[in-house]
Amino acid sequence: MVDSAAQVDLEKIVSLCKRRGFVFQSSEIYGGLSSSWDFGPLGVEMVRNLKDSWWRTMVWSRNDMVGLDAAVLMHPDAWRASGHVDSFSDPLVECRDCHRRYREDHLDGPRCPTCNGELSEPRQFNMMFKTFMGPVEEQASEVYLRPETAQGIFVNFNNVVTATRKRLPFGIAQIGKAFRNEITTGNFIFRNREFEMLEIEYFVKPGDDEKVHQQWMDDCIAWYTDLGIERDRLRLRPHEDDELSHYAKATYDIEYRYPWGWGEIMGIANRTDFDLKAHSDASGQALSYFDPESNEHIVPYVIEPSAGIGRAVMTFLIDAYTEEEAPTAAGKTETRVLLKLHPTLAPVKVAVLPLSRNEKLAPLAQRVFETVQQSGRINGYVQFDDTQSIGRRYRRQDEVGTPLCVTVDFDSLDDDAVTIRDRDTMDQDRVSIDSLVDELTQRLEQAR
Repeated sequence: MVDSAAQVDLEKIVSLCKRRGFVFQSSEIYGGLSSSWDFGPLGVEMVRNLKDSWWRTMVWSRNDMVGLDAAVLMHPDAWRASGHVDSFSDPLVECRDCHRRYREDHLDGPRCPTCNGELSEPRQFNMMFKTFMGPVEEQASEVYLRPETAQGIFVNFNNVVTATRKRLPFGIAQIGKAFRNEITTGNFIFRNREFEMLEIEYFVKPGDDEKVHQQWMDDCIAWYTDLGIERDRLRLRPHEDDELSHYAKATYDIEYRYPWGWGEIMGIANRTDFDLKAHSDASGQALSYFDPESNEHIVPYVIEPSAGIGRAVMTFLIDAYTEEEAPTAAGKTETRVLLKLHPTLAPVKVAVLPLSRNEKLAPLAQRVFETVQQSGRINGYVQFDDTQSIGRRYRRQDEVGTPLCVTVDFDSLDDDAVTIRDRDTMDQDRVSIDSLVDELTQRLEQAR
């Protein structure tokens, strides 16, 4: 049985994602666009479930959090103040023979890893995408696609404090797209040029920052483990002094053990008061908090948990991928591929499967499906599948991580009951149609 992410063949994940509709190569009919991916019918469901889980855990379940959805385009001075125009860059080298380009800090030696050719001297490469705002490019203002969502939160600090009357400590959460003109991409959807972020800026009094930083590390790890990832497959890695961002007092990465080694799935940084002070100085608007206890204005410190959605989806898929030997109807065994996704993340919560397309069975199967789908209690995608044999349909649902299948068979016509099949154990239980929704809801809730 394959149940360790370090042993999973990445190509199997890529193949499954395309075959079952999780992830497609962007613009594939034109040969594809490098490091650009589209989420398919099941991918969008999983992304939606992941975002809902994160928002429910990090925002709705707390009294110290509010949300924001800032624009992708911001005034260019915001990026000058934040340091992105001058500092958001990587060292780029180019092979003089094959002309491939690499980040210098990602190379193990002084020669090209592809052809062993001589490399050029490094030069700084700014990773922000530029565009123009206005009707004529020559006269238009140069603006940037945001490389992170954080700055939209910082420039709205006063607006949020005034509107919500929040007192320290409190946080602002945002889910949104960001864009980075990465030099080195790869490993499927692990590193992309266009991606969606889960980001929080949590504001605290100076002096409380280190304690709160540790608490956010614990809370973020708990979110991953509550959704099924084993704790020993995660680690916290502190940034060394030479890799710390210019604004950071300390940064820790939550890393996961991928097939190619340890890789970051979330960064949690102590940004100090750098951003609020920088925007205050550049804009002339004081971004501060009036502390009623000390009766003075202070500039809060900021703790920032930040994660990419695509990378999180990939992590959960790899972690859930399992191969095991299972019996067939003919008494033999075959390799069963399943995704042991937590039901919260599973793109299909319940699949209704009629045993056949028999004209007597089909109407009942359709009624069962509509009862489950329209109950409003499953909180997710319910799928109807009547193509191919029942065994193939079970395997298909296993492969996309569907926790529960409901089989409508010929006995259902007489006893008004159906069979619920569990994905992980393959156990089957007979349940009356009248109590089906209650039973499904209970099982999905227990799995949370």
